[in-house]
Amino acid sequence: MNEKGITVLSLFDGMSCGRIALREAGIKVNKYFASEIDKHAIKQTQHNFPDTVQLGSVTGVRAADLPHIDLLIGGSPCQGFSFAGKQLNFNDPRSVLFFEYVRILREIQEYNPGVLFLLENVRMRRECEQVITEQLGLEPVVINSALVSAQNRVRLYWTNIRTREEANLFDTKVFTDIPQPEDRGIFIRDILEDDVPESFQYSEARKRKLLGHRKRQQEKGNNFGFHPRRPDEKSNTLRVGGRWHDDSVIIPGPRCVAVRGRFNPDTESNGRQPYQQNRVYSVDGISPALCSAHAGHAPTILTADEVLRCFTPTECARLQTIPDWYEWKCSKTQIYQMLGNGWTVEVIKHIFSS
Repeated sequence: MNEKGITVLSLFDGMSCGRIALREAGIKVNKYFASEIDKHAIKQTQHNFPDTVQLGSVTGVRAADLPHIDLLIGGSPCQGFSFAGKQLNFNDPRSVLFFEYVRILREIQEYNPGVLFLLENVRMRRECEQVITEQLGLEPVVINSALVSAQNRVRLYWTNIRTREEANLFDTKVFTDIPQPEDRGIFIRDILEDDVPESFQYSEARKRKLLGHRKRQQEKGNNFGFHPRRPDEKSNTLRVGGRWHDDSVIIPGPRCVAVRGRFNPDTESNGRQPYQQNRVYSVDGISPALCSAHAGHAPTILTADEVLRCFTPTECARLQTIPDWYEWKCSKTQIYQMLGNGWTVEVIKHIFSS
């Protein structure tokens, strides 16, 4: 490693959560190359890290054109893998981009066999997970962001930063050996802003729609709608895009209610999988069941005094443990989008610190 710091290549870089985590972990970076095509994400990265070298689409990246890479990181698009999506798996052109990650890793390993790497992705069908495992040569570790934040976000992490081997009669398997982070006991109440502008509030008409939705679902015998909720429950995964709201949560108070629903892919919507818009990846988690047709990208909150509003960008950034020094220079919609696409920084910091 260069005394000036490590040289990093980040594929599908987004808003550079990897760079944020490196800084938070105190790891010096000499050069940081980023492959990203979203103009808003690129603008965000360049504002916060102006020395980042942008490379454009991952399909055009060639390791031979770059300096000696010490660390390769990335989270390839997950829509084809996710339990929350249509599960097209490797038939989805976005998921096929994983093989671009593998190609570039192989190119780097030709001159640096010991290159460190990190790949993040969602919980998926076992056969798809196994393809990734076989390509990378090691089993992933499963970490839920709920340990370090107020958000249930279960992810798979394949990395050789720390590994262990287990032998049996037939073969030897290599496992990612990152320990679980200590549970910090962070809840929704810990990330809420004190003074939220009225512009984040929803109308009385929308509240009536929600109540009507509850009544209709109760009449159908469905297990979602407005229900009492414990004040210590955490938020579900932040969603990307779509026209549905992820979740409704509460600010603790005397009359705490929230929208919630149990995720059951076998019975919900006659067995069809309508969860692309919700982006909830934990099969054991709580799926947001509010089906409002209003556009938006943030979970909604019904406060104790019955004010209905969405999470602010700052609150969503706190769910993803983005530090306060990170500056935003884009619209609220783009902030929600990038955070939904991004990494939980404290999880990545924990992995790097291992």
